[in-house]
Amino acid sequence: MKTFLITGVSSGLGRAFAEGALEAGHTVVGTVRREADRGPFEALAPGRTHARRLDVTDDVAVRAVVDEVEASVGPLDVAIANAGYGLEGIFEETPLSAVRAQFETNVFGAAATLQAVLPHMRKRRAGHLMAVTSMGGLMAVPGMSAYCGSKFALEGMLESIRKEVTAFGIHVTAVEPGSFRTDWAGRSMTRAERTIADYDALFTPIRDARTAASGNQLGDPRKAAEALLHILDVPEPPAHLLLGSDALRLVAAARQAVDDDIRGWEQLSRTTDFPDGAQIAGA
Repeated sequence: MKTFLITGVSSGLGRAFAEGALEAGHTVVGTVRREADRGPFEALAPGRTHARRLDVTDDVAVRAVVDEVEASVGPLDVAIANAGYGLEGIFEETPLSAVRAQFETNVFGAAATLQAVLPHMRKRRAGHLMAVTSMGGLMAVPGMSAYCGSKFALEGMLESIRKEVTAFGIHVTAVEPGSFRTDWAGRSMTRAERTIADYDALFTPIRDARTAASGNQLGDPRKAAEALLHILDVPEPPAHLLLGSDALRLVAAARQAVDDDIRGWEQLSRTTDFPDGAQIAGA
């Protein structure tokens, strides 16, 4: 049995991951933003559920909570940086303050969580770090520039972390969900005010379709939890775990478009080299 730290367990995929782990017999420390959510979470499996109130954008508090959990609950085997939210809005209309807030939670909150856990796992030479990015961390759609930008940033961070810590026996997985039947596109979504009519033809149908689909999404959160638990029991877990057939379809199309650009402009790309320059090493 393992001990999990999961941020953002009050609802959505975070709650589903926690419930799945508990049903499998594991112990879960879950973070909540509101004191009112502490009791209901701890009641899920008394003795194996431990709630901590935490704002993941408070770096000092994140470190303190992780250190306290390691001392009081026990060594953490799995950390899932799940806390985050969606910001919908045309880029030109979205205030930069809202963009910064999106990155503060989705990127820096996840970074604070993983950085706080890592020293403990490194000393034990074991552990699994995960962060919930999104299919929007590998592809992008109109009206989600801040959200997709934050998830692209998190993807790059995880890729580098994985290469830094693999020698210590620590696995790193980016979890990339498609659309799941949660409140992500409903009450949990922050929406920038519409102000520029030029974007109406493009964005109004997208916003209306997303709102209409909320509550009827393709993905089953319980099955997402089962998939997450499955990769904990394989010798070589994936660096990327796409969840949902919509994620598979949309990410594959986006990657194909990038590959087409690389191949189509390869000769021009090569013209920028010094003839005697040094090639950097890959990893």
